[in-house]
Amino acid sequence: MSQEENFKSGFVNIVGNPNVGKSTLMNLLVGEKLSIITPKSQTTRHRIIGIVNTPDMQIVFSDTPGVVKPGYRLQERMRAYSESALGDADILLYVTDIVETPEKNKDFIQHVAKAQVPVIVLINKIDLSNNEQLEQLVDKWHDLLPQAELLPISATNNFNIEPLKKRIGELLPVAPRYFDEDQLTDRPIRFFVSEIIREKILRYYAEEIPYAVEVEVTSFKEDKERIDIEAVIVVERESQKGIIIGHGGQAIKKLGITSRRALEKLFDKHIRLDLFVKVATDWRSNDSLLENFGYHSDK
Repeated sequence: MSQEENFKSGFVNIVGNPNVGKSTLMNLLVGEKLSIITPKSQTTRHRIIGIVNTPDMQIVFSDTPGVVKPGYRLQERMRAYSESALGDADILLYVTDIVETPEKNKDFIQHVAKAQVPVIVLINKIDLSNNEQLEQLVDKWHDLLPQAELLPISATNNFNIEPLKKRIGELLPVAPRYFDEDQLTDRPIRFFVSEIIREKILRYYAEEIPYAVEVEVTSFKEDKERIDIEAVIVVERESQKGIIIGHGGQAIKKLGITSRRALEKLFDKHIRLDLFVKVATDWRSNDSLLENFGYHSDK
């Protein structure tokens, strides 16, 4: 059999509740920072694909939003992205950790239990546990998902990541490439610019502000020496606009400086970044605005 006939390819979808380390794991597996990581829950809003190519396989990883009970339209679409990942996977990675209760979002776990593809339950953050805790969790997860393989990991400490990669390679089906071999993701560069700015907002603003914010890149002009970027920060209330800007414009100035530094590191070029703020009342519950911001109901 030729190497072409032996080639493996498939979709490895990462699902689980908020704040269990899905995005950290995704970035580790892909070897690039594609998903933003913050201590806040619900950081990931989209399904983000990262593609790993080797001479004998192509692994298409998919990071998904944390599973939540929706409170508004945006969360409904985020939940739909997570559920869609159950239906188009060749391998499912269900990420949990040593802190959360295994029965959390049990209805979603029941969907995972019905999956017709290999499921690996990854118990993350085991560096924060002891052997007795871990053994108890393993038993509970065996009861909840008896068909699944279980693997304790620590994404932050890179523990058991290589065995996980090896097992994924063993489970991948024989199939041709789905993407070009030099492609890293299915997302355009503007998406990652907006995500970097949103990551800084998640880090530097408190309470509800980060969750009421969307970032839209309205202009991206590149030449050999620099990139000029204009981005609009969309909020739901006039009061939120004032908080984003800050007294005398100090808050948005800090946001612009830290975002520009991160973008210069990404592109290895000088960046000129202009940030604007506008109000779109209740955009998180407006279907038309959600579509405009890329939260499509069919993905």
